[in-house]
Amino acid sequence: MFSDESRFSLQSDSRRTLIWRAPCTRYHQENTIERHRCGGAGWLVWGGIILGSRTDLQAQSVTMTGHIYRDVILEQHVRLSRGAMGVEFLFMDDNARPHHANIVDECLQSEDITRMDWPAYSLDLNPIEHVWDLLG
Repeated sequence: MFSDESRFSLQSDSRRTLIWRAPCTRYHQENTIERHRCGGAGWLVWGGIILGSRTDLQAQSVTMTGHIYRDVILEQHVRLSRGAMGVEFLFMDDNARPHHANIVDECLQSEDITRMDWPAYSLDLNPIEHVWDLLG
């Protein structure tokens, strides 16, 4: 099973607005834009693909933590797929920090789920990354 999550922002990615202005008019009212510096609204969407099939997409508006990853992703999706596949099940997630929390490692060991060795920053090797390209 290849799995990954992607963040979909409800704001522009760069948070920059380019404007052309006359020299020496930088701080004129018509050349200033109010901005909110918080991270902005968005959704984190997780999905998995396995042998010509896929999981349901799991969307949430909170930051992914090790506890959420274990309770929502591993328990509700990965464990069920492992049960259907049997002992030959191999699980792939990226090297994100929540994926390697101690509680996640303990959960994978207790469920006898083997994690695929995966080089860091190798997005082009993960086939599910191309799905995000189509959705994004």
